[in-house]
Amino acid sequence: MNVLKFFLAVILFFSTNVWAEPARDSSIRQLLDITQSRKIFDGIAAQFGSLMDNTAQQALAGKTPTAKQKQAISNMKNRMVSLMKEELVWEKLEPMYLRIYSETFSEEEVAGMLSFYKTPAGQAVIVKIPVLMQQTMVEVQRMLEGATPKIQKIQQDFVAEMESLGE
Repeated sequence: MNVLKFFLAVILFFSTNVWAEPARDSSIRQLLDITQSRKIFDGIAAQFGSLMDNTAQQALAGKTPTAKQKQAISNMKNRMVSLMKEELVWEKLEPMYLRIYSETFSEEEVAGMLSFYKTPAGQAVIVKIPVLMQQTMVEVQRMLEGATPKIQKIQQDFVAEMESLGE
């Protein structure tokens, strides 16, 4: 009899999770609105140019580019930023968000998140998480600065190995 109760409990447990109502698009849109997802994404997209500048500086490894190289770098950056602005627009991203959220969260879970984000604590999370993430990235970059020579050594070893295998 205990085995039967166990199997019934397992079936009930899985049935409530498997057959939970998927989150509705309207609820997900409310969640995306209250968490300011579009605004946060737009901010990230706006920082793409700075990311390109940082990548170019790292690639130069302290060398000063010529005027022609500076122009080439600027052209590449402008083309990349333009491409990102065309491809990563909210109108293209929103359907992806709706699909992923509905595949991941039930309507009940989204309702719970909406309730939380409407509280003062939830609003604080919305405002402070981007700042927290930015500070975390700065700290991680500082931590990795010491690893840069090691990373360069690994890259050099790899190039040397690849060259020796090509012969």
